[in-house]
Amino acid sequence: MDALAGLLDGPRARGAFLLRMVMEPPWSVRVEDRAPLALMCMTEGTAWIVPDSAEPVPLRAGDLAIVRGPAPYTIADSPETEPQAVAGPGGTCHSLRGQPLMRSMLMGVRSWGNDPDGSDVMQIGTYQMSGEVGGRLLGALPPLIHLPADALECPLLPILDEELRRDEPGQSVMLDRMLDLVLVSALRSWLARPEARAPGWYRAMGDPVVGAALRLMQREPAHPWTVAALAARCGVSRAQFARRFHELVGVPPMTHLTGLRLDLAADLLRSSDATIEAVARKVGYSGSFALSAAFKRVRGISPREHRGGNGGPPDPPRLPEQQQISP
Repeated sequence: MDALAGLLDGPRARGAFLLRMVMEPPWSVRVEDRAPLALMCMTEGTAWIVPDSAEPVPLRAGDLAIVRGPAPYTIADSPETEPQAVAGPGGTCHSLRGQPLMRSMLMGVRSWGNDPDGSDVMQIGTYQMSGEVGGRLLGALPPLIHLPADALECPLLPILDEELRRDEPGQSVMLDRMLDLVLVSALRSWLARPEARAPGWYRAMGDPVVGAALRLMQREPAHPWTVAALAARCGVSRAQFARRFHELVGVPPMTHLTGLRLDLAADLLRSSDATIEAVARKVGYSGSFALSAAFKRVRGISPREHRGGNGGPPDPPRLPEQQQISP
């Protein structure tokens, strides 16, 4: 498995929230849905994404943006336009006074807005549960990615626009899979750019020694790996391997392995009905007690709390240099 496949083998939308938003200026929507990840593609006109703690980013026709939650943000025709609606969890929407707006602004199948002939048209796809997007993927992303039209190679967007207007049997499954493919395509375009600042482990995949060790961990996370065993499999001394791994990845080998195992466990806890004991053994822990201890130490909550969504997991870790990226 190559580095890109290892990172992107995770998006699994299930009943994702997708729609075409058609607006005529002035318009502004405050997004407070706490979704782990959202994609927005501008098909006509222009818009702005206005994060609470970063500079506004313009979207022009053909541009795509990926927003990593759960922090709120605003999308509008202009950074100066005051919000007129608030988008909440589960595709809900209401006015600033709490009046429901989702039904009153529907304009046909998966189309929503303030004017059916509006000049600003955007495709929006939202992963609503954190288990639908792998923890390692979320941890690798900055809060906001902006891909201009000339940097995006995704022939699926026109097809997605057509599918959003259809209402046929199995349509939700079709749209879920298309959203996954659009996300993978967009991230592939982003990660190919030098300013992407991918995580250390991703960049290290190209190293003949460290890359080989990372792939071993990725393919067999439950194997009882040790630094000595990994070094032997990679054909170098233990000291040389440990030093090289830390230099390229930024953490010791066993620290990386722990993070990988806990990310896999977190995804399994949210995406399957397997017992905590079964999840523990699948990712390399001796049992539920060992997994719970590691989970609590690193993530601050127990596996049971994570599965139940009680408080939710903390924001995924980010490298210090991972800030808003806009070419």
